[in-house]
Amino acid sequence: MDNNTTHFDTFIATVKLTQQLWALHDKASDGWVILDSINFEDTDVMPLWSSEELAKSHCTDEWQGYAPVKISVADWLEFWVEDLAEDNVMIGVDWQGDEYLEVELAEFSQKVAEIEAFKKS
Repeated sequence: MDNNTTHFDTFIATVKLTQQLWALHDKASDGWVILDSINFEDTDVMPLWSSEELAKSHCTDEWQGYAPVKISVADWLEFWVEDLAEDNVMIGVDWQGDEYLEVELAEFSQKVAEIEAFKKS
């Protein structure tokens, strides 16, 4: 098993337990952190984190005006996927440092849909 697979599996396992994803949002501009892909030209990536703490650790420097915002798995599937698909955005999984795993939106959302079935009653 390669490191990327382990990284993605760890992210999904955490999200499965919490049923939450975390993104960075700027209230002033009502914008979300979106980055240029490190692997593909002309492709945007939205970084997501599996915990508030990981997301918050990135609210420095150019992102100091941003704050972590919780996105439930249900909201992700209902409201986010379609808009991001229209914009051809990939997902950056638990971004740390200068590198992160980039995952196709369809693959990412399929995994998220699979774990939504395990949410607590």
